[in-house]
Amino acid sequence: MALWSVWTQYFPPKPSFTEASIPSQEGRIVIVTGGNAGVGFELCKMLYGRGATVYMGARSEIISETPANTFNGKLNFLALDLNDLASVEDAAAAFAAKETKLDILFNNAGIGALSVPYGSKTAQGTEAFMGIHCVGPLLFSKLLLPQLRKAVQLSDSEKVRVVWAGSLLAEMSSPTDGVDFAILDEGPKTRMGAYSATKAGNIFLAAEWARRYGSGEEAMISVAQNPGNLRTNMFKGTPGWWMIVLNRTLYPAKFGAYTELYAGLSPDITLDRNGAYIMPWGRIQEHFPRKDVVEAMKPQDQGGKGAPKRFWEWCESKHREFESKSK
Repeated sequence: MALWSVWTQYFPPKPSFTEASIPSQEGRIVIVTGGNAGVGFELCKMLYGRGATVYMGARSEIISETPANTFNGKLNFLALDLNDLASVEDAAAAFAAKETKLDILFNNAGIGALSVPYGSKTAQGTEAFMGIHCVGPLLFSKLLLPQLRKAVQLSDSEKVRVVWAGSLLAEMSSPTDGVDFAILDEGPKTRMGAYSATKAGNIFLAAEWARRYGSGEEAMISVAQNPGNLRTNMFKGTPGWWMIVLNRTLYPAKFGAYTELYAGLSPDITLDRNGAYIMPWGRIQEHFPRKDVVEAMKPQDQGGKGAPKRFWEWCESKHREFESKSK
């Protein structure tokens, strides 16, 4: 871990890419998972305000505040519970019944590192953090591939994107190589360890999606992003005394939305930068500071460990288990 990387993500420069930076989004269709609160809701407001049709993927239709009537897009609720792969399938089917294309998928939803008891499981019995942050989002994204590919046909490859939720903790506290494949099924021994591993996992999924779907006539962009240290419910369960300290380094949720807005819409991110990692409040990280993770991410035929491919395949094994039991 490099101290410069931690410092620049804890104390980023002022955002330079905001809702004022983007042109009209009329005619574009976007999904924001976890869009009913926090960063997701702020992002929905920005996109909605520029004319996009936004699908707010969430367990509950209740939102954190009422959108201002000055917005000119369309806002739709999409029932989605990443804790249950049956709900993930239903959400993708519900979207497909309404739309033929999808321009941007923001896999924003997640749970805080201390928000659930240690040992929690998803509806299918997967370790909760891994299931909600990685297994569910990958299935959701794959089910939406027909709509994403349709958007590529109608638009521009570099404007069709899948954005994955990372974190500074992927650098600071994920295990050696980012993910410990030996304990994926049971998960790490601490909630923080489990959370951190999933954030490295999402960096892997972003890279592997870029490898699989980032070339050819139907190429699209895939990136991971660290939204930043923010005042959101992601700190649920954190002791009050520690929050007194943390609050000095936390920013409003809107700033995290700027990071995601950059990841989803900035022209800086081209196919040549596919699989990139985006830092707060919208900057491409040129070099990931963890050498062990960098080496693990290299394909095996290049002397690496092929971790993104292996992790993708592990997630898919969970999808197959679910499918076999649901038949």
